[in-house]
Amino acid sequence: MAKEMLTGIAASDGVAIAPVYLLMEPDLSFETKQIEDVQAEVERLDAAVAIATEEITKIRAIAEESLGAEEAQVFDAHLMFLADPEFVGQVRSKIETDKVNAEAAMSDVSQMFIAMFSAMEDNPYMQERAADVKDVTERIMATLLGVKLPSPATIDEEVIVVAHDLTPSDTAQLNKKYVKAFVTNIGGRTSHSAIMARSLEIPAIVGTQEVTTRVQDGQMIIVDALEGEVILNPTAEQIAEYEQKAQAFEELKAEWATLVDAPTETKDGQTFELAANIGTPKDVEGVIANGAEGVGLYRTEFLYMDSTDFPTEDEQFESYKAVLEAMEGKPVVVRTMDIGGDKELPYLALPEEMNPFLGYRAIRISLEQTDMFKTQLRALLRASVHGLLRIMFPMIATIQEFRDAKAIYEEVKAELIAEGVEVADNIEVGIMVEIPAAAVLADQFAKEVDFFSIGTNDLIQYSMAADRMNERVSYLYQPYNPSILRLIKHVIDAAHKEGKWAGMCGEMAGDQTAVPLLVGMGLDEFSMSASSVLKTRSLMRRLDTADMQTLADKALNEATTAEEVVALVDEALSKI
Repeated sequence: MAKEMLTGIAASDGVAIAPVYLLMEPDLSFETKQIEDVQAEVERLDAAVAIATEEITKIRAIAEESLGAEEAQVFDAHLMFLADPEFVGQVRSKIETDKVNAEAAMSDVSQMFIAMFSAMEDNPYMQERAADVKDVTERIMATLLGVKLPSPATIDEEVIVVAHDLTPSDTAQLNKKYVKAFVTNIGGRTSHSAIMARSLEIPAIVGTQEVTTRVQDGQMIIVDALEGEVILNPTAEQIAEYEQKAQAFEELKAEWATLVDAPTETKDGQTFELAANIGTPKDVEGVIANGAEGVGLYRTEFLYMDSTDFPTEDEQFESYKAVLEAMEGKPVVVRTMDIGGDKELPYLALPEEMNPFLGYRAIRISLEQTDMFKTQLRALLRASVHGLLRIMFPMIATIQEFRDAKAIYEEVKAELIAEGVEVADNIEVGIMVEIPAAAVLADQFAKEVDFFSIGTNDLIQYSMAADRMNERVSYLYQPYNPSILRLIKHVIDAAHKEGKWAGMCGEMAGDQTAVPLLVGMGLDEFSMSASSVLKTRSLMRRLDTADMQTLADKALNEATTAEEVVALVDEALSKI
């Protein structure tokens, strides 16, 4: 019997069979009313804002605990709106001026903000703020109307969550004990919900376009997130078939788990370094549990974002020391502060920009606000004696930027030594290659840096001139496009020519289609989410480097499209 099914983007591996839990938006309709007691209405608004702030703060804490610091920071924007005197102040002002109920005032003001942000078509970052305003407004309106928002946290039986989209607050509340998978109408592999699904290790399919209109609450469905398929109204035979597939996948995961202490080597004995990305010292637990051989990217900006003021030298020292000690001599690549773009600091007062992703951010701030940069470098250098430290500068575009940053590093190092502070003598200093200009000039950079770490998330979107979070152009986020592969190969070759190593810390490093190509291109270090390490180690053990070099040569020199590259990889993998 033919399958009745939908297809989408497999965002997080796994197979699940369970009834549908349809997560629908609540009815927040209201009547506009004229009011007499203005003060009472303002107090009602303030109470609703306070409740919303409390709820989002709790959800943020849940998200940080279950998903990590990076994923939790999306709620900071929500809290900023609730604390913004311009946003809430305009609602109060409308109540007082127009003498309307809080619901009407809130609706008018939020629609104005949403329209304003949505109209910024040349600024995707600001366009995304429209979704933040909508999320915050729904929470306040629900309190005002006495309506209960859907609460995924209350799910206490096995289900598959189906929704148009999952907001960060929805995803953060998912308990993987009961939520066996989720499926959405919209989204891509790099959307927030997809990244969170992988962190939670919940099977997920996004971008089905119509799943909410094709299923009903309680209906049994199958989610095959290995193939990106949702099977509707499955027969008993199909359920049995997919139960076997789910069991086979669990057995595969158990097999991967046996590789925790195994070396990362290919079938022909070539070794590679598999590392993991972290946001806080707490994340090291997952790095060790999954057998990573190092930390390939420690995102230090969360130290700044989780604080109400600049973290002190001692506060930073304790965090860096904790990570280095926990890794027990395994390498730790620390990226200096990468604030800017989508990561803001209220106390830094960054200027508003038309294109913040292309603006004043990362090393550009560090080179201008040198006191802040020196504080971070002092903390890092003091911690260096507690492990194997590698320091990486983000968003380097020119040789001069690297030279300036390195000069400040040397100055700080000399000051500490003069003060009698012990500093390790084996610290490597490199750059994150995420700007095409740096990738193209890698042969010159390689003469001066100790290593490269390729940040593919930004390198791809800057090379293709397409925001990876913008659904209308997300098709241009093409890791396998031959142009991207050639840039990566150029960076690797440039490093090797000067006797340096090249790593990768972007999403692509853990992509199972990209890994064979990267092995063939000679990438030295692969850094990814901790949950992807064992799966990647298992894949590498099946690869022969000479065969992968042949595969990479074909992809680089014969393929003209990303689809052709994927076909080449599929063919190669089918033979091993």
